[in-house]
Amino acid sequence: MAKMWAGRTSGETSKIADDFNSSISFDKKMYKQDVCGSIAHASMLAYKGIISKEESELIIDTLTEILSDVELGKLEIASDAEDIHMFIESELTNRIGDVGKKLHTARSRNDQVALDLRLYMRDETAVIVEKLKELILVIVEKAEENQDAIMPGYTHLQRAQPITFAHHLLAYAMMFMRDIDRLNDASKRMNYSPLGSCAMSGTTYPTDRDYVAKKLGFDGVTMNSIDGVSDRDYCIELLSAFSVIMMHLSRFSEEIILWQSWEFKFIELDDAFSTGSSIMPQKKNPDMAELVRGKTGRVYGDLIATLTMLKGLPLAYNKDMQEDKEAIFDGVETVIKCLDVFAPMIKTLKPLKENMYKACTQGFINATDLADYLAKKGVPFRSAYKIVGTIVGECVKKGITLEEYSLEDYKKYSAVFEEDLYQEISMETCIKKRISKGSTGYSSVKEQLEYVKEFLNE
Repeated sequence: MAKMWAGRTSGETSKIADDFNSSISFDKKMYKQDVCGSIAHASMLAYKGIISKEESELIIDTLTEILSDVELGKLEIASDAEDIHMFIESELTNRIGDVGKKLHTARSRNDQVALDLRLYMRDETAVIVEKLKELILVIVEKAEENQDAIMPGYTHLQRAQPITFAHHLLAYAMMFMRDIDRLNDASKRMNYSPLGSCAMSGTTYPTDRDYVAKKLGFDGVTMNSIDGVSDRDYCIELLSAFSVIMMHLSRFSEEIILWQSWEFKFIELDDAFSTGSSIMPQKKNPDMAELVRGKTGRVYGDLIATLTMLKGLPLAYNKDMQEDKEAIFDGVETVIKCLDVFAPMIKTLKPLKENMYKACTQGFINATDLADYLAKKGVPFRSAYKIVGTIVGECVKKGITLEEYSLEDYKKYSAVFEEDLYQEISMETCIKKRISKGSTGYSSVKEQLEYVKEFLNE
């Protein structure tokens, strides 16, 4: 394909250089954004009298046809094109001749690619936000179904205190809600049009950048033309947000992997989201969760690659910046694929409530409640803490639980112990008496469910 930039050089590069320089294999994803940006630019050129209305209409109609042909499969994006921008412009010129060559008036590929990338990332970020909302909704539904499921809560991966399965699930809902806020916040800073910055210093033509920005749904324009073409901090912000999303998904995956194991057996994953072993017939592997956990490092790598690519670049545009796209595209695709599999995996998993409850009876997870029982009867908490710790040690030696320890033995440590202590340390009471805002108590979990639903409805 002829080089649109031939002039200062012959435009003839070696096949090796062409392949190395080409970005068409990945930036073709932005064909729709490239056409939309060009249509807005052509409209502005006519509005400002830089080209005639008839020329603008011909360019716009032809660009619309090109977009339709690509989407219908009538036009294949040429693999030997240098990039998507040159392919679209070349196809336009082939169809309408010299009029097509006027489209690139008052713009450069530098601001064109910066525009396309912002448009593409705005679209894809909106997709990810919707998928996060779908996952949060699934979590809410699963939590509502399991408000009565009591399980051990863990610190240091040691059984700590009784909680409900619903409370545990809602912790992830809160994380994903903040992920949405991060994406929306980054999108606000990204939503400014760089088109009209041209190569780096603006243009001598009487353009109207605000006109183009409004047509494309931007909140305004980038106020410095050098900045407009040479920074990709919005990619870094989004990749950072993607990395946090993946971190949250990875933590959730790790717990699913643990809960599915025979050592825990708190849940049963649906067969549709599990695999077997090629040699061990008894196996049911949580491969989807493991893959999500593994792909987290991939998105971290995309972030580090982009940061490293930008860190030593002088202003303005440098060809190094072509490397931004593969990283950001990979980050987008990885997050979307993981969310696509994660929501139905959570939706179809089956909590094994009896196993969860049985695990609560081991590990003395009601010891804090026993200390609180003493404190409420006037024993200083630190003294209560020591008394209960000593009793737990005695129970461990005898191989019994706090519920099995006799009242006679309890009274050896404090005269305030009465028969009501057994009711106070039952798992149901431990949950019910958690009344602080945000706690695992039944009323608090209902409040959290409403809080998340309100977020989704906003």
